[in-house]
Amino acid sequence: MNDMIFETVVTTLAADGTPHVAPFGVRYSEGRVLLKPFKPSATLDNIRASGHAVLNLTTDVRVFAGAVTARWLGPRSWSLLPVATIAGVRLAQALSHVVLALEHDDDHDERPTLTLRRVHEEQHLPFAGFNRAQAAVIEGAVLVSRLHMLQTEKIDAEMAYLQIAIDKTAGDAERQAFGWLQQAVAAHRAAAR
Repeated sequence: MNDMIFETVVTTLAADGTPHVAPFGVRYSEGRVLLKPFKPSATLDNIRASGHAVLNLTTDVRVFAGAVTARWLGPRSWSLLPVATIAGVRLAQALSHVVLALEHDDDHDERPTLTLRRVHEEQHLPFAGFNRAQAAVIEGAVLVSRLHMLQTEKIDAEMAYLQIAIDKTAGDAERQAFGWLQQAVAAHRAAAR
């Protein structure tokens, strides 16, 4: 399971208490959570300063799409709730959350590896499973986060393929999130001209 990457949302607090919400692919190893943020990273800075983070599991894919496109449901934050065991917050719509404590920081010039141990876990709602549209939005969010590295043909082919799942299985939230991703691709293409 160490090589598998799981798409989650990590919430942290800055030194001034400002919350930060970021989609994050994490690995699990021997009961620990491994994060490998690229520098610079607000998540990295916040974890190093506080020694904590909160791992959120959610099926609301608008969080993933909203973060990579700078689109949000309201003001530039999601609904957040305090967690009981640390000075930290979790997504209000999280199905579950895990409070994490920094155990080891393997620094690197580009991408350090943070090893975090589980301090506290809570389940809030049952997980009914992902539908294909939710998976398509997550894949699209990863694609949008890499637009600067990909050829136009690859982007177009991937987005067209993901559109199939959106057309067949999306609800309102997934259609909204995918629309944000499509707008980001169009804006990237316009800026490149």
